Amino acid sequence: MSPKTLTVLGRAGLALMVVLAVAGGLLLWGSTYVHNTVHNQLAAQQVFFPPKAAFAHPKAGTEITPSMIPSVSQYAGQQLLTGQQAEAYADHFIAVHLQNMAPGQTYATLSAKSLAQPNNAKLAGLVQTVFRGQTLRGLLLNAYGWWKVSQITYIASICAFALAGLSLIGAGAAFMRRRSAAPAVKTAITPAAPPATKVA
Repeated sequence: MSPKTLTVLGRAGLALMVVLAVAGGLLLWGSTYVHNTVHNQLAAQQVFFPPKAAFAHPKAGTEITPSMIPSVSQYAGQQLLTGQQAEAYADHFIAVHLQNMAPGQTYATLSAKSLAQPNNAKLAGLVQTVFRGQTLRGLLLNAYGWWKVSQITYIASICAFALAGLSLIGAGAAFMRRRSAAPAVKTAITPAAPPATKVA
């Protein structure tokens, strides 16, 4: 490979390294920003999981059901601060209670029934409870989604930094090969013999 080609490859490697390093920095900044925002927003709500004692005797139809043991009990007594906790609270705590209160029904179906029965105070109260539960569940799942985005961008930033390092190594190898190839080209060209002098 000619020294000129090696020079081009080395410069291309350096340029790619810069681009990947900048991309990695931006991805890391985005990941940190989303992570901190989700954490701070969840912390402001001051939501806590039930204490450990509540999980001692799970029973269907009560605050703690058997289905909550493998998913929710691991966070017993903790404040809800992470995306994983938000997903567990939304899908394995709130959703279970909503299903127990209105089996197989959603806010939309209950609201339609309530409109058809305007004097049914019990149904109207159930509609409001389900609406609040579904709203909180949606907010927590939204936080969980953004938490996942922060994890994905963090992994992407690590990959970008790793590729930047490989590009730097490749560029360095290209420049070193160019340096070692240059003397070989020079020594391969033998100087022309001086013209023979005539003897008088």
